[in-house]
Amino acid sequence: MSYVKVIVDRDTCIGCGVAPATCPEVFVLGEDNGKNRVVDKYTEKIDEHISIGKVPEDLLECVKSAVDACPVAAIRYETEK
Repeated sequence: MSYVKVIVDRDTCIGCGVAPATCPEVFVLGEDNGKNRVVDKYTEKIDEHISIGKVPEDLLECVKSAVDACPVAAIRYETEK
């Protein structure tokens, strides 16, 4: 199975909520600082500065939509095997 590595730069994030609205399967606003993060189910690392997750490839289009919608380019992704 292939995966997508999702990286959220929480320092850049403005907490506007567009990523969770666009792709709620992968993103949520964190209770810690109100900034975007990867949902618990897919989280590999989280702190106040960064959120990294590994999601199934079938969610790639969802992730791409959130990346494109983010007004401050705080989200990126990498495909991996």
